[in-house]
Amino acid sequence: MSDNLFNQLGYLTRIYLRRDRLWIAGWLVAIVGLIAGTAVSFDGIYGTQSTLASIAATLKTPAMIALFGPFLAKPPYTPALIFVSEMMVFMGLFFVIMNIYFAVKNTRADEDNGVTEVIRAHAVGKLSPLTAVVIELFLINLLNGILIAISLSFSGMTGTDTNGNWLLGLGFAGFGFMFGILSLLLAQLASNARGATTLSYLVLGAAYIARMLTDVQNKNYTWFTVFGLIEKLAIYTANNWLPLLYMGLLTLFFLTITVFLSLQRDIGAGLLPARAGRRRASFFLANPLSLILRLERTSIIVWVCGMFILGISYGSIFSNIGDLIKTNPIIADLMSSDALRDSNQALILNFAATLSVIFAIIATIPAIIIILKINNDEKKGWLEQIHAKGISRLNILSSYTAAALLCETLCLLFALLGMGIAGMGAPDPVPLVRFLRAFVGYLPALYVVTGISLFLTAFIPHLQNIAWLLPIYGIFSLYFGELLKLPQWAKNLTPYGWVNRVPLAKVEWSHGFLMLLLTLGLIMVSYLAYSRRDLSGT
Repeated sequence: MSDNLFNQLGYLTRIYLRRDRLWIAGWLVAIVGLIAGTAVSFDGIYGTQSTLASIAATLKTPAMIALFGPFLAKPPYTPALIFVSEMMVFMGLFFVIMNIYFAVKNTRADEDNGVTEVIRAHAVGKLSPLTAVVIELFLINLLNGILIAISLSFSGMTGTDTNGNWLLGLGFAGFGFMFGILSLLLAQLASNARGATTLSYLVLGAAYIARMLTDVQNKNYTWFTVFGLIEKLAIYTANNWLPLLYMGLLTLFFLTITVFLSLQRDIGAGLLPARAGRRRASFFLANPLSLILRLERTSIIVWVCGMFILGISYGSIFSNIGDLIKTNPIIADLMSSDALRDSNQALILNFAATLSVIFAIIATIPAIIIILKINNDEKKGWLEQIHAKGISRLNILSSYTAAALLCETLCLLFALLGMGIAGMGAPDPVPLVRFLRAFVGYLPALYVVTGISLFLTAFIPHLQNIAWLLPIYGIFSLYFGELLKLPQWAKNLTPYGWVNRVPLAKVEWSHGFLMLLLTLGLIMVSYLAYSRRDLSGT
């Protein structure tokens, strides 16, 4: 190996960019297209001062502050001010998710697959693979930022300015790049790609929850949450470039630590020591289902605990949402106690209905991950030993499916329980059993998403990642769809849109029963396809 730490850096960078070109293009189209399309339509949606004043008042409520961050703009309001208030936090999340994907995929995932070892066997510098990924992340974020700024400049949205457009684009780029480098740092600690991804999302979840709580309680502390830096840009008002400087300094800090740690560890090993295994295998590893649950145990526990904490975090602000007297003391003189209680609970349930669909979409993510591992584990040769024992494909496929269904069931249940338990602190709390309407209502939809993922895995394994379009489009249609006034048929293109606004509304049992039948049909058809194809995933 060459003594030059960066030997063949340019060649590796070109290889990574070429290999990821389709994924890069997909993320560009999704992110830039969503922002540009929303910006173009905003003048038509919020074209009058009365409409702008109404949505501005809504954005100042605690519920909306928890979702979008504080709305600090002063009248007269413009569509651009509403646009940045509604888009900053969620588009920031998209940027972070994109960076985590590329950061882990091109580092720890390549190490797990043996790609890095093959590369390092040639005259390649020790830091060249890592640096190539850093350059790739920088270029991806920069290109996204530039295209966003240009698209906003030509969007025709009222209230934009050149300074704000470029600050918005570069702010997203810097924000995403910062979390991308943080993911590279965490990848040095984990022993595999799964651990690196889990650590990255744990840090993201903690930062997001800290942002939400500080925004509601004391927005001055949001500066210290890292995630809150994206809010402090004050686009189209103060146009504050200082948070972008802070992002750059944090990125440099994370990168320095990453490089240092990378030089200290071996390929395929993490700096966090792995726990020693048992001398004898447990009796519960005697069948595929228990083996898969054992392998996914840590991930399932992390996801369930994370969803429970997320539910508690949102439920803790119900005391601010469901208190009309705090918002308007005059109401106490105009309404009876029963009417006031019903109104307070209606506010909470309306917010809970919005949160429930978000919880449902997030809960399907670990289930999709487990389902897609069927083909990945086959390609790595991990299932060969199980097949060699004479275990049927039905048993193996059923085990992965059962693990996925169990994981998403627990995630949704604990998210709603956390929200309901924490919401007991509201002046007029909603009974916990009412929140379970959302669990019963959305669970069949989650199962359908899992069934579709299994169908793709069995029939067209080389295109199984299409399954990720379901949660992505679910967020777009059910969240951004309200902003863009999408028709109902567009919202019904994913199973999440087949459920009414539970727990505010009643559960539609007939819809749930039909979704369960559809899930069963998808699983049966998937098994027929899986049992007839080669184990290589073709």
